[in-house]
Amino acid sequence: MINKYISGMKRIFFFLLIFGMMSNSYSQDKFDDNFKAVPPKTMPLKIKAVIPRIPGPSEVKPYVADPIPENNFKVPKNDVIVASEVYKKNQDLGVFKTCSKSANVRYRDGAYVDGDKIRIYVNYKVIEYEVVLDGDFKGFEINLEKGANRIDFEALNEGFAAPNTAEFEVYDDKGKMISSSQWNIGTGYKATIIVDKQ
Repeated sequence: MINKYISGMKRIFFFLLIFGMMSNSYSQDKFDDNFKAVPPKTMPLKIKAVIPRIPGPSEVKPYVADPIPENNFKVPKNDVIVASEVYKKNQDLGVFKTCSKSANVRYRDGAYVDGDKIRIYVNYKVIEYEVVLDGDFKGFEINLEKGANRIDFEALNEGFAAPNTAEFEVYDDKGKMISSSQWNIGTGYKATIIVDKQ
């Protein structure tokens, strides 16, 4: 009973609140023809002049060289070089690796033709006892063994102009150059190249 009463009171209170709000509200009157809108306030536009900044010259730092280290090199005083003695030693022409089955070795006189003679060894065995070097390439082909294959060129003389000089080339079985160099050796000395078959 009390709940019905409270619920009825709430409805009445809500109805009175809505009615009061409607009675206090009003609508805007229609603008008449003489209405003029207020113009917006205008402010003068201030423009600042932009002056481009021109960079000055870059700073130049003076070059300062590193200090020169002290020269401690000592000149040998008792070593006298005799030209005729320089070539009286064996010459190592290097070790070259290849997978080739064979090698083609070619050689000729390295300077002007003056009658240089050589003897050729392959793995310490003589394969040519005496060869006179001339301006055209001569040569031979060897089957390479697994590992190091040593080729020695022994000078039998020095021709008309010392020392014994020659130019040589070594090619693989596909015609690709393995090595190219020259020797300058005295009589009785050897120039050696080693072809290492992988």
